[in-house]
Amino acid sequence: MRSRTVRPIKRREEKKTGTKKRKTNFGDTQPLRTAGYRGRGDSFSDTRPMRPVSIRSGYEGYQRTLDRRRQVLRTPKPLPDSRPERKIRPAKTRSRGGLTGLMAEMRDRTAEKEQYFDFDLLLVIVFLMCFGLVMLYSTSAYEAQADFGNDMYYFSKQALIGVAGFVGMFIVSKIDYHIYGAFALEIYIFSMIMMALVQTPLGVTVNGARRWIGLPGNTTIQPAEITKIAVILFISYELCRLGKKAYTMEGIIRVLALGAVASGGVLFLTDNLSTAIIVMAITCILIFVIHPKTKPFLAIVGIGAAVAAVGIAVLSVTVANSENFRLQRIISWLNPEATADTGSFQVMQGLYAIGSGGFFGKGLGNSTQKLGVIPEAQNDMILVIICEELGVFGVIVILVLFGILLYRLMFIAKNAPDLYGSLIATGIFAHIALQVILNIAVVTGMLPTTGITLPFISYGGTAILFLLAEMGIALGISRKIRLEGE
Repeated sequence: MRSRTVRPIKRREEKKTGTKKRKTNFGDTQPLRTAGYRGRGDSFSDTRPMRPVSIRSGYEGYQRTLDRRRQVLRTPKPLPDSRPERKIRPAKTRSRGGLTGLMAEMRDRTAEKEQYFDFDLLLVIVFLMCFGLVMLYSTSAYEAQADFGNDMYYFSKQALIGVAGFVGMFIVSKIDYHIYGAFALEIYIFSMIMMALVQTPLGVTVNGARRWIGLPGNTTIQPAEITKIAVILFISYELCRLGKKAYTMEGIIRVLALGAVASGGVLFLTDNLSTAIIVMAITCILIFVIHPKTKPFLAIVGIGAAVAAVGIAVLSVTVANSENFRLQRIISWLNPEATADTGSFQVMQGLYAIGSGGFFGKGLGNSTQKLGVIPEAQNDMILVIICEELGVFGVIVILVLFGILLYRLMFIAKNAPDLYGSLIATGIFAHIALQVILNIAVVTGMLPTTGITLPFISYGGTAILFLLAEMGIALGISRKIRLEGE
């Protein structure tokens, strides 16, 4: 039997215009087209299954997210153009012809392509690390010999970690800091997970504090140090992403909430109040730096100081017999002579060491307070041993070195090519400044005792490692500073 042919019906409009339409023949056995047919490329048969979401499509979506983050990180600084503190300019030459002009033009092009690097910052870091190792050996040799039978126990561990930290700093400085910004959220979440692991069987308790995670080879890591870098990277990214919304109350509350989550994780997961205060303070300083108004923040600081003073006065009367060790530290700080043998013993012995050192000190290695009088002197109380051995002069040298370090970080923040780089350098500046100020205030009795160490000098492998990583990020930002030519 001859198969039938279905012919399309010509419309009158086509007949009038004389246009021809291609004939399409279909046999009797051809199936009907499915509803939703849109064209030859989108045809579906009744029996074809739905296309599942592939892993590759998910990766491509994540890649697009990273690309959007990189666009946010290129946000220019909303600061008026001003003359930077230091400009490196190629030599200005007159227009010349011939070989002399060609050589001058080549020199100008070389100067424009020259890459800046903050060698001043690197030199200060090297000085602080070397000075810290010398003072660490002088402070810890007696206790290391008594406890481990090796007077270089603390020194050798710190030196090895310092060498590894310098290698890591060099590698980090070679990586574009925008890459860290693209993964800032993931780093933030990773730091929270690491702190949560402290509460698992992986957590390690040292001197009654559970703040470390055990690693193979009898080593430990302190996740709170990771959180400091994570907060600097992530809060800086959020401020860039919010843009002008960061100036509004809604934006400020959002950023403060993110900082409070990290700070709360440090406090409740690792039981580290001092680091929690630093993490929250870094968040507040970044908001203060980016906000165009200053008076509201000064008013908040004044009100906070007044509330703190009233709260301390009330606590000194109502909780004198409290068993909480943090409240006992406050009571001991308010009346150190009354608790010289218990709560304020460490601070009082530190003050004796500072007073006996005088202006030039007793000489390197001649401290008596380090001979088992001040417990764990190589940690947060190392500054009092420096005062005893090198005197006030030695402390002035340290403060000058830290001042130069902070000045270089401020220079990098001011001359960074974009807002994100400027905020990261500001966050690192805030971290170093807060730790130095709080450590000095604690050892001199101006604040209650906390576990805040002196950067680059106190003993602590994790702290040194991540401090050098921060310095590597700062040096990486300095590489992006553009050299201006005339």
